[in-house]
Amino acid sequence: MSTATDSETFTAVGRRKTAVARIRLSRGEGKLTVNGRPLENYFFTEMLAKRATRPLDVAELAGQMDATFLVEGGGSVSQAGAVSHALARALQKYNPELRPALKKAGLITRDPRMKERKKSGQPGARKRFQFSKR
Repeated sequence: MSTATDSETFTAVGRRKTAVARIRLSRGEGKLTVNGRPLENYFFTEMLAKRATRPLDVAELAGQMDATFLVEGGGSVSQAGAVSHALARALQKYNPELRPALKKAGLITRDPRMKERKKSGQPGARKRFQFSKR
């Protein structure tokens, strides 16, 4: 299959824990913005920025795609994971031939781990109140 034309935009949603990232992806010069700010400024450490842009590195399209993200919920690490998931799904729509490489790198699979809910009759999800024999 061939790749998309220059004018097309691709949308996708990525999730991690309670963070949700929506993306609009198109061909361009590599401009990445998150909530109206450049990606490097939004993700304040290099590790988070690398985690967010890993699908572009795997697909070898760094500097060739423009992406605009809207991210909400979660913390900074889960937001970076949600951005990565959204980017991988949008790249898969852009070129279906990228799917095996993205899948092998583990970028398409949604991480199902969530915070366990607090149960009634105890102070947390697993912690119990102190037991007293007498």
